[in-house]
Amino acid sequence: MSLKFVFILLAFSGVAGIALGYVLRWLVALGQRGSLELEIKQRLLQVKEQSAKILADAEYRAEVLETERLGAVEEREEKLSKTEERLLKKEEFLDERQRDIDGAVEEVKTRENEATRLAKEAQSLVEKRTKELARIAHISEEEAGRALIREVEKANEESILLRLQKLEANGRERFEEKARAILLNAIHRLGNAVGSDVMSLTVAIPSDEMKGKIIGKEGRNIKAFERATGVDVIIDDTPGMITLSSFDPLRRHIARIALEKLIADGRIQPAKIEEVVEKTRAEVAETIKQKGEQAAYETNVVGLDPRLIALLGRLHFRASYGQNVLQHSTEMAHIAGMLAAELGADPGIARAGALLHDIGKAVDHEVSGTHVEIGRRILEKFGVDKRVIQAMQSHHEEYPYETPEAVIVQIADAISASRPGARRDTVERYLERLGDLERIALGFEGVEKVYAISAGREIRVFVNPGKVSDLAMHKLARDIAARVQEELKYPGEIKVNIIRENRVVEFAR
Repeated sequence: MSLKFVFILLAFSGVAGIALGYVLRWLVALGQRGSLELEIKQRLLQVKEQSAKILADAEYRAEVLETERLGAVEEREEKLSKTEERLLKKEEFLDERQRDIDGAVEEVKTRENEATRLAKEAQSLVEKRTKELARIAHISEEEAGRALIREVEKANEESILLRLQKLEANGRERFEEKARAILLNAIHRLGNAVGSDVMSLTVAIPSDEMKGKIIGKEGRNIKAFERATGVDVIIDDTPGMITLSSFDPLRRHIARIALEKLIADGRIQPAKIEEVVEKTRAEVAETIKQKGEQAAYETNVVGLDPRLIALLGRLHFRASYGQNVLQHSTEMAHIAGMLAAELGADPGIARAGALLHDIGKAVDHEVSGTHVEIGRRILEKFGVDKRVIQAMQSHHEEYPYETPEAVIVQIADAISASRPGARRDTVERYLERLGDLERIALGFEGVEKVYAISAGREIRVFVNPGKVSDLAMHKLARDIAARVQEELKYPGEIKVNIIRENRVVEFAR
């Protein structure tokens, strides 16, 4: 019984504790709520005070800004008023000036009309006077002028002729002197060596025993060498020499270098020959490229196709009358550039035309046609400037001179080829050319004597004065020059000098 009571008491105590805790919690919550409401009211009062201060400050600043704005507006209005007043004054001044200008224009128009009227009246008076004079003299103004000119010419005919002759002579002398000065200046400024360059066709050997090695067993070495190089090897009784023969100068050069290498090495057999020839051909190809590039660089000719430069380099192994063709072309390019600068032509076109003028000689032994025509086709194929082609195609007068640069290239060619020592000829060919010159001139009617002088660059022709008149001398000179051009090949030019001399002999007894 007592245990049950204890349980009931405990249960009652728990319920009472819960109720007491709830009451306490409710009282605590009421206290906290009161303090929050009080805090909120305090904050509301603070916010109201701050907002009142902000509003007061804003109103003050607004009043200050309004005052400043009104002051600026008043100042601007004052400035606008002054500007408007100045513009009104300027407008009145311009109106007054315009009225003055209009008055001046009217006055000028009036004077211009008066001047036009007076000019017409003066012209009318002149025409009336001219007509009256023509009526009185029975001759027109044009006829009077022509008659006056005829009278003056007739009275001073001799003086006029003498004056014209003197002017012509002076002009010719001045032009010749100027041309001579330009040519001499170009030659002196160049100053290159002019030694001849002849391609060697012989190779020296240390002993005659080397000939046997070169020939080889049953001639296999020499056959392999000829097959690899494309040249003919001539071994004769000449001691210490072997001759190489080929129409292609480049092949001759490759064969000469390869043979010299084989002789220096001493091991001569077909496989070694082919190896050395191939290496030599590659070395010569590189040399050709370098020579072409060097020539283009020295003459300042740019923009050339690499294949065209290679063809240009091949001219290093080509000679004309003993003169190296590439050296001749380079020298021509310098001369042509200087002449073009002196004469007001295009130096670049002149240099390029001179450098490429003999490009056809690089392959003329492989392609049919003259070297000029071959060169034209090569330059057209590689897209060279048309002006350069026109400049180079006339250096042997196969084509007409179309540009000043064409004439300059022809002159540069003559200068480079005719310089002392530039070209070399054999004695036999030299004497043969002199004989041909005299033979051609003696074949014309009326020619009595012919002398070839100045190393074959001039022929003096003495004619019979009874058969050849003064007028016929000019035609005879042209005919002889034309026959020489057709039948002979020669560097530079040949002067034809016709001499007609009348001699009258009488005896006094």
